[in-house]
Amino acid sequence: MQSIDRAMGVVKLLVSRSTEGGLTITELSTECDLPVSSMHRLLKAMAAHGMIQQDDKTKRYDLGNIWLEYGLHMYDTMDYISTIRPELVRLMTETGESVYLSQPMGSEALITERIDNENHAIRVYDKLGSRIPLHIGAANKSMLSHMPNAEIKKAITPFIAKEKQPAFYDLLQQIKDQGYAISHSERTEGTSSVGASILNRFGKVQGALSIGVVSYNLTDERLAFLAQQVKETSQRISAKLGYTY
Repeated sequence: MQSIDRAMGVVKLLVSRSTEGGLTITELSTECDLPVSSMHRLLKAMAAHGMIQQDDKTKRYDLGNIWLEYGLHMYDTMDYISTIRPELVRLMTETGESVYLSQPMGSEALITERIDNENHAIRVYDKLGSRIPLHIGAANKSMLSHMPNAEIKKAITPFIAKEKQPAFYDLLQQIKDQGYAISHSERTEGTSSVGASILNRFGKVQGALSIGVVSYNLTDERLAFLAQQVKETSQRISAKLGYTY
């Protein structure tokens, strides 16, 4: 178990520093609080499984290609290419805004896809692979609203005071009833998002799609339009996955 924890610590560190062209073994050792000798053994084992790779020239370590393989496998199991992505593109085209796809991962959500409107002068930009606590944001709250109470409690207890939880449960019920969630400046000041959950044939949360917009000049009419488009798109995707409304 300790080896798994250490390996995942390395992976998370490399993900968070992905724009730096990798890290040296000394940097990894320092950041992970491990002796260089222990880090060397760990990296050797991880490299054998394709989890990390080392640049022959710089000797810096970065993520291995196995993660791309696993990611593509996840897309395939979600019917991503044939079912979901065309709907994301359609939503981006109809709204003129960047569209995101998220998946629940325990008490967090993982951003797995982003379809950008390249012609938009100003747009909200969230990195693929970002993990966000489930109690934050429109997409995440829409997913929470369709989850069992035990899962909701596990996700919100570390973050929301006990006396405030009843009001949060009421909010989730409202989101479930209306079919979408709206969020203002929760993660980034001056931005808003609209999200709706995607359900599979068993009524289980498969993910959520969302639109992120800059709040400046965002009218109530525009917000209502975006909410309706997101809701209708999520319902079409859910129906394609076998969910019956």
